[in-house]
Amino acid sequence: MENLLKKTEDLRERSQKLRRLLDIDGKLSELHDKQRLMAEPDFWQDQASAIKVSQAVEGLLSAVKTWQDLERDLRESEEFLALANKEGEADLEAELEKKYEALEKCLTDLEFLTLLSGPYDKEDAILSIHAGTGGVDAQDWAQMLERMYLRWAEKKGLKAEILDRNYGNEAGIKNMIMRVGGPYAYGYLQSENGVHRLLRVSPFDAENLRHTSFALVEVMPDLPEADNIIVKEEDLKWDVFRSSGPGGQSVNTTDSAVRLTHRPTGIVVSCQTERSQHQNREIVLRLLKSKLYRLALEERTATERELKGEVQKAEWGKQIRSYFLYGNRLVKDHRSDHETSDVDSILDGELLPFMEAYLRWRLSGKK
Repeated sequence: MENLLKKTEDLRERSQKLRRLLDIDGKLSELHDKQRLMAEPDFWQDQASAIKVSQAVEGLLSAVKTWQDLERDLRESEEFLALANKEGEADLEAELEKKYEALEKCLTDLEFLTLLSGPYDKEDAILSIHAGTGGVDAQDWAQMLERMYLRWAEKKGLKAEILDRNYGNEAGIKNMIMRVGGPYAYGYLQSENGVHRLLRVSPFDAENLRHTSFALVEVMPDLPEADNIIVKEEDLKWDVFRSSGPGGQSVNTTDSAVRLTHRPTGIVVSCQTERSQHQNREIVLRLLKSKLYRLALEERTATERELKGEVQKAEWGKQIRSYFLYGNRLVKDHRSDHETSDVDSILDGELLPFMEAYLRWRLSGKK
């Protein structure tokens, strides 16, 4: 019982330190200010501004509630533990130990948020995948990665939306773009930015030979400031075409897919996921503005390495992570040195250990 008392005291000290690090008092003050603003009779006159304030309140409420629940449970556990110790209720120690373990896990999860303190970590993310060296195996590998990130987003309760996908002629995908929306989407997914290498016995090789395939994953924050970017209509080139599916066959009878080229920069974005050409035009314009805003940031603040990393080719020697699907099956991150033999779970979206290891590695400055 004495050991449990000491561990609970340590938990209280950690929680107080974390409260300061996460500025919970500041969040409470900001929440009250925004709630007062929402109570104003003319609050909804500017709907765009009102929606942003409402979304901010929702995020603050979530953060504050999580903290308040932890504080309440910790206080109740301390009171129950003190009473049990005073009354000599040693038979309750196992139950109290379980309560402590649950509290410790909750606090550890909150401490993880301190690793997500970058200027864009709270933002939604735009994630793209490009098949690299390896032919049809690389295209199949790109589609495996797409599924991995969709499964991760689903398990995290984040909204993943495919914006564009180009299928391979035989199997897999040549490239794709998805938007992942939700708290800290970019903060988590930035760990995936780079070349991913797959080593396996190829299912497309009649001789069952081992193949090495590469795919490039690029992750950018979906910055709301991009909405303020102004583009001139004369700088835009619009093309429409029919959406295509696996093997290149048409999956729509109308020209609803849209490709947009920004002439001054040469940036090209496309979208073919919506059946409405109007919706696809809105999406590609949003993507273009995000890219132009990022470009302006890079030119003004030289933050390209921080946001996107160095421009890389999806080929040998550039990989950030390797996936071995034969022999001693293994997934290994070459930056943080984190590894696991549970390959199937990783490919099914259980990426948090790799993401946390990357964030701790980044915090240590070992680049």
